[in-house]
Amino acid sequence: MTKEFEDRGANYTVSENNNIGEVKISDEVVAIVAGLAATEVEGVVSLGGNIVNESVAKLGIKNLSKGVKVYVNEQTVSVNLNVNIKYGTSIPAVSENIQDKVKTAVETMTGLDVTEVNIKISGINIEG
Repeated sequence: MTKEFEDRGANYTVSENNNIGEVKISDEVVAIVAGLAATEVEGVVSLGGNIVNESVAKLGIKNLSKGVKVYVNEQTVSVNLNVNIKYGTSIPAVSENIQDKVKTAVETMTGLDVTEVNIKISGINIEG
């Protein structure tokens, strides 16, 4: 007997075993994985670019998927990131590092094949 559970947003099935059940991952989870990976890259100040989001983040309220959009199709995913970087860093170098880190993290944690990681530099942080 299968019990339905409430889904939040779009989901995709990672694995299905008729004897045990299935594993589904929300697209929001994929976005969080991508966002966390991107923020670990040296030179990345934050994700997003919206002044309201930045103000909310300063209050200690974190939205770990802000500035991240994922498009899941069967077993592939494309990721779009809005990134704020530190002034003085090389945009091409930081962008390449973000792409590598996000691709590796999403593929390792979800089993999906990342087809593209698109980056939009939304802002430059000139402080500290």
